[in-house]
Amino acid sequence: MVRRISVLVLALVFVLGASVVGAQDLGTEENPIQVFFVPSAEAQTLITGGEVLAEALTEATGLSFEVSVPTSYASTIEAMCADPERSMGFIPAAGYVIGNNRCDLEVYAAAVRFGWPVYWAEYIVRRDSDIYTFADLEGRSWAYPDRGSTSGFLFPSVEMQAAGITAGEEVEAGGHGQAVLAVYNGEADFATVYFSAPLTPGGAWDYGDLPEPYDLTVEDAFVDDEGDLYVGETRILDARSAVAEQAPDVVDEVRILRLSNPIPNDTMSFGPDFPPELRDQIYDALVAFSETDAWAETALGSSEGYDWTGLEVVPDSNYDIIRLQFEILGLTEEDIFADG
Repeated sequence: MVRRISVLVLALVFVLGASVVGAQDLGTEENPIQVFFVPSAEAQTLITGGEVLAEALTEATGLSFEVSVPTSYASTIEAMCADPERSMGFIPAAGYVIGNNRCDLEVYAAAVRFGWPVYWAEYIVRRDSDIYTFADLEGRSWAYPDRGSTSGFLFPSVEMQAAGITAGEEVEAGGHGQAVLAVYNGEADFATVYFSAPLTPGGAWDYGDLPEPYDLTVEDAFVDDEGDLYVGETRILDARSAVAEQAPDVVDEVRILRLSNPIPNDTMSFGPDFPPELRDQIYDALVAFSETDAWAETALGSSEGYDWTGLEVVPDSNYDIIRLQFEILGLTEEDIFADG
């Protein structure tokens, strides 16, 4: 009996020792921190910009990182849950709520975009469309990025249900840019994608102002040498800017029908067993890096990526509004990620 207990104790010591060594090794070249991005933008853009971000973080912290862009929002959450000691991810609010429910993912910080801690969903249609009111969406074909997208699917679903609107054919486009192009190319009657406040030359844009604060009969839309989308002196930051290089006339062809209520910004979340001291170290490095010009070359800072201009620490309670949306729709994780 004594011998059996000794064997068990030795086995327990071995397991605990291996775990401690693993945690101590996290961030080495042999055991890099796993960084995940959801595929809300073009995958190669996120991979390239993610590697730029990883190199800057390594220089600032001495830690090693490995960047991945899974093929769907669902697979991103699954990958983070499968690696609770090593994973961190830049994931939208709905994905965070699902991951928090599934495996206790923990939010640490959220995006700030040009001073805004929130963003919106925009309903877009072709500029020559006969859709002029919210009610006109009844029965029309609907393109959205992914069923795990907060602005692209969750908030619009709740708002349309509340208004008694049932869309027609649904097209899961695979990303915000792809959903914009589905409308641009006439493959869907409307799409729901993210809206970030435009940068205006006069007074700052505020919620309640026109979502398109410009006059296309007076001002021209164009893409500048840096790939940014403008109408006159107003810089466009909504999802149409993500396809500016592929469709430089996207503003001339696609208009905004309406905006949703405000949505909490995307998160920087961690696996539940990720070392707290490394979270603090990574956050401090990201905040410092976001204040440099090189930030615009990263997956987080570039306009083709997530377009974050900074980040701030947020509590989990910020996402209670998202949990309420799930309750209103009666949606489960399986409903959202059925095909993930």
